[in-house]
Amino acid sequence: MLATHGIVPGCLCRSHYARRQYARRAGRPQIAWTKDLKIIGSVSIAPSGDLYFIGADAKLHHTDSRGVEKWTFALGDIGRSQPVILPSGNILVGSYDDTLYLLDPAGKLVWKTKLDGDIFASPGLRSDGSMIVATAGGTVYAISEQGQIVWTYKANAPIFSSPALGSDGGITFGSQSGRVTSLDSSGKQRWAFQAGSSVFSSPAIDSKGNLYFGSADRKVYSLTPAGALRWSAETRLFVNASPIVTATGLVVVASYDGNLYAFNLDGSTAWTFKLGSAAAAPAIELSDGTLLLGDLGGTLHALNSSGTEVWKLQPNLKIDTGVEVSDVGTLYFATQGGKLSAILGQRPQAVGPWSSYRVTPSSWGRTLTPAEVAVRTQATQVAATRPLIPVAVTPTTTPATTGTKPAQPTAAQPPATQPPATKPPVTPPPAPTPEQLAAEAAARAAAAAQQATQAARVQDGQIFIPLASLTTALQATVLVRGPLTATLAPNGFPAITLTVRMLDGQPYVPLASLTLLNGTKSRYSASGGYQLYTKDRTVLRLPLDFGILLKFQPTTEYSLN
Repeated sequence: MLATHGIVPGCLCRSHYARRQYARRAGRPQIAWTKDLKIIGSVSIAPSGDLYFIGADAKLHHTDSRGVEKWTFALGDIGRSQPVILPSGNILVGSYDDTLYLLDPAGKLVWKTKLDGDIFASPGLRSDGSMIVATAGGTVYAISEQGQIVWTYKANAPIFSSPALGSDGGITFGSQSGRVTSLDSSGKQRWAFQAGSSVFSSPAIDSKGNLYFGSADRKVYSLTPAGALRWSAETRLFVNASPIVTATGLVVVASYDGNLYAFNLDGSTAWTFKLGSAAAAPAIELSDGTLLLGDLGGTLHALNSSGTEVWKLQPNLKIDTGVEVSDVGTLYFATQGGKLSAILGQRPQAVGPWSSYRVTPSSWGRTLTPAEVAVRTQATQVAATRPLIPVAVTPTTTPATTGTKPAQPTAAQPPATQPPATKPPVTPPPAPTPEQLAAEAAARAAAAAQQATQAARVQDGQIFIPLASLTTALQATVLVRGPLTATLAPNGFPAITLTVRMLDGQPYVPLASLTLLNGTKSRYSASGGYQLYTKDRTVLRLPLDFGILLKFQPTTEYSLN
């Protein structure tokens, strides 16, 4: 996860000068610790510095700031939503067993409430202590402090977008139908906006109440508080990541096209930074303007507010959740496989309009009141002003595409005794065009479809295909992966939840379940295999030989023509 700057236990008593020398010898960011905690979702951080997260063992874990476990609570299933830490110290958490739990600080159950679907989206905490939670069943609930359902709203589509709560009491969320909806505090619809495709991204809200979100239609949108379109900006691939709004007035969001975008509040592009890999995680802003983001290629990037990368770490394991930062400046990030890492002695989170995915380290998910802003500012003041434990890394020379100038040498750097040898300029290869990117994705999809065909299996009269190959063939993202189900978001389609069966230790899904993909039809033929299509195009083609697979025994599931 995150790295410390060359400081190990026992070194914290050294002088600042000694710490600087130690870090210089380290030569790069140093991770203070990494622990295999089997974390599968986002971490929430209490004011005390303690950590809360859901593990692959379907338990809520409570550890201290060093990752040392204090207690666990068994949930009914795994979950990816970020726990919410209430001012009372109670912890709110949802899981894929359709249940919302409230625990006391000792880990004892206070109440639990059954809802109508998996809870993937992170709940929001209202200023009156009640909670807003959305489900994959397509319902938004208002829950009282006592766990009672106050009201519900039916969105008629799965919701993976975490509701954003505004200062006016508004509740805004996206759904897999591509509709972004805003409710008033009593659960009545205020307005709805239709994007071009599904909205997995969670909205961010600026100081004037304007909203920002991404869509699978490859765009980033901004709406007014009344739901009117302010602007939209194109990216090259879908935008599942949730935006943030920085204290310096930037809207920062990553795309699957491998770029991190920064827009001014009026929609003009401030800068674009090439990450090198697709990204689904939200960025976070620190109090000095530093932006942190992990990508799916396994790199953690630190950029300044101008979009120039100042350092990076490469654990080379996928990072698909956001970095979280404690009030004392300890950074935490999780990597594929469930490991959590920490970097000590950095800046705390900025106290901006929406400077992280859920606004506060405790994951409240709402615009703060002026009194709460004052409390947050005071809580982070020491870490925001003290000398940093230095990150002794040579800054990269990759600036944002707006042409940010590289840093100039300081007076402490001696001039070279000989002029450097003149080298011919190196012309970087041109960035791939959208057409080239689409062609490459289509080629990967075709190869994956062939692999899925070759690995197809028959169990109980049904044909099963491997989940991994299917995901690539559909150019999809795995949103949720449980022991019995997997929810995929195919490019350009609403999400689909498929039943998973383990065959020889690998996850497979029934071929017939692809008929659930909204807007598509399926065709089975003895000569052409399986085809999933719309009126405009073929979505998936698997050259399956049904005769061999089914051993010429007809089944009611397949109609060969």
